[in-house]
Amino acid sequence: MQRNADGDGSRVVCLTIPAEPKWLALCRLVLSGLCQLGPVDDETLADLKLAVTEACSNSVRHAYVDGTGLVSIRYELGDDSLAVEVSDAGRGFRFDRPVPRLTVVPDESLREDEMGLAIIHTVADEVAIGAGPGGHGTRISFVKRLAGGPNGSG
Repeated sequence: MQRNADGDGSRVVCLTIPAEPKWLALCRLVLSGLCQLGPVDDETLADLKLAVTEACSNSVRHAYVDGTGLVSIRYELGDDSLAVEVSDAGRGFRFDRPVPRLTVVPDESLREDEMGLAIIHTVADEVAIGAGPGGHGTRISFVKRLAGGPNGSG
């Protein structure tokens, strides 16, 4: 773990995993460990684990035609927010509709491949989807604003 170079006190963890389902649990474990250092309640952590799993699963399932490749995850925990960026250098995808938010009853117009993105959008306060490193692949980033301050109070 490193401190952000901006000197703002945020903590940054970078992880690169093989694009295989068995590594998804590690993505959640790293998130859980990092969130122990900040103002993250159990319900928010559960939501964030789901969002991280969906973002990483997108790369694992869709990025690499031959099934081999890497997925990079960057977590940045600040005093009042958590930012996550998941990227791959795979084949990428075009998402030509606004990312929907889930309702209590999922909208029947959602395609199966949109459900994960809808979950991320519903959990996070900000979501961006674009090209991955060097203009290849996919990058999904999201930010969740957290209650409390550096000691978890608030």
